[in-house]
Amino acid sequence: MTVSNKIAPIEELKAQARRLREKLRITGVQLSYSEALEMLAHQHGLRDWNTLSAMAGNRMHLRVGDRVKGRYLGQPFTAEIRSLTKLGDGAHRRLTLQFDAPVDVGRFDSFSSFRQRVTGVIGWDGLSARKTSDGEPQLVVRPA
Repeated sequence: MTVSNKIAPIEELKAQARRLREKLRITGVQLSYSEALEMLAHQHGLRDWNTLSAMAGNRMHLRVGDRVKGRYLGQPFTAEIRSLTKLGDGAHRRLTLQFDAPVDVGRFDSFSSFRQRVTGVIGWDGLSARKTSDGEPQLVVRPA
């Protein structure tokens, strides 16, 4: 089994365990909350809930209005989060960033393309799954 490096924060994992427990209860399977947490850890390829919660404790917790820094198309920025939405099962988030200063994403001296507001999708590690042509994430977000 492969261990995922895109683990949601503890709050989201606990919510997943509650949903799992409820879904199983509807089908007639009785499961304690702690058993659901352990099952969730096994689904992530880990030995137990303690290991999963320790890994999840290292994840970024972002909110609308938070100050962040990072790189967009290879260019450094500082910004404010203007919107944030969990996608699908919660493994990814769509966020809109308002840069403090416009970022020139043009790669050539003879061409400029400034961006002040961008929207992207990141995992819980702060990296976008989409890559630039040189293999780097298009968007990298870190707490400021």
